[in-house]
Amino acid sequence: MKVVLFCGGLGMRLREYSEKIPKPMVTVGDRPILLNIMKYYAFFGHKEFILCLGYQAEVIKNYFLTYNKYLSNNFMFSDGGKNLQLMKSDISDISDWKITFVYTGMHSNIGQRLKAVEPYLDGDSMFLANYSDGLSDLPLPKMINHFDKQNKIASFICVKPVNSFHVVKLCGEDSISDICHLSKSGLWINGGYFIFRKDIFDYIKPGDELVDGPFNRLKKGNQLCAYKYEGFWISMDTFKDKQNLDDMYQRGETPWAVWKNGKQYVSINA
Repeated sequence: MKVVLFCGGLGMRLREYSEKIPKPMVTVGDRPILLNIMKYYAFFGHKEFILCLGYQAEVIKNYFLTYNKYLSNNFMFSDGGKNLQLMKSDISDISDWKITFVYTGMHSNIGQRLKAVEPYLDGDSMFLANYSDGLSDLPLPKMINHFDKQNKIASFICVKPVNSFHVVKLCGEDSISDICHLSKSGLWINGGYFIFRKDIFDYIKPGDELVDGPFNRLKKGNQLCAYKYEGFWISMDTFKDKQNLDDMYQRGETPWAVWKNGKQYVSINA
């Protein structure tokens, strides 16, 4: 299946980096989070990508136009540079990837960006999509199987929030009946990993944000489902999130790197 990646936002909550580069190009370890997400999908056999570009689109284009696997891997240099030999590589060859770069506007919302790339999906009956700012070890084939059985138009992963906020329940105007960490509140949030059928475009009106408009219409028609996932998931929304991911990478804790962690899933190619 093709994978639509939303890469055009301004990333205002990560301004320490996004003022210089677009948010999807902020690195986790030695590679952009965008490449980590693409490698995740490629591991499951989904290697056709459509990038919805906007803010600093040229940075993302240039990264792939000048992509050099030697920059982040050990290699041997000889013959004045005529002979380069990788010593060890943890990145698969991207020569079999197909990437379509589509400018979808500087200030477009997610719904508008998705609608803009409809012609590039070639009428496919199903496709995948991602916010491009979260990492997970989600067993994608299991989610796809779940979606097939539900026979709905759209699905997304539901995850438990991982930030440090506390949820407060009020009794009356100012009395507190309960307070607990957000992760223990029983609340679930949209994790930004989606599966859509082509019918999704019938639910998108001009100017619609994806969740506020189309998702509410789908919900009313019983055409929206969720896949609850309690495994690893983390988003990179703030500078603190970026630091947390870098710390994990330095410790060798990279559960999202399913391509090198020995995760055994059955790949589904649709």
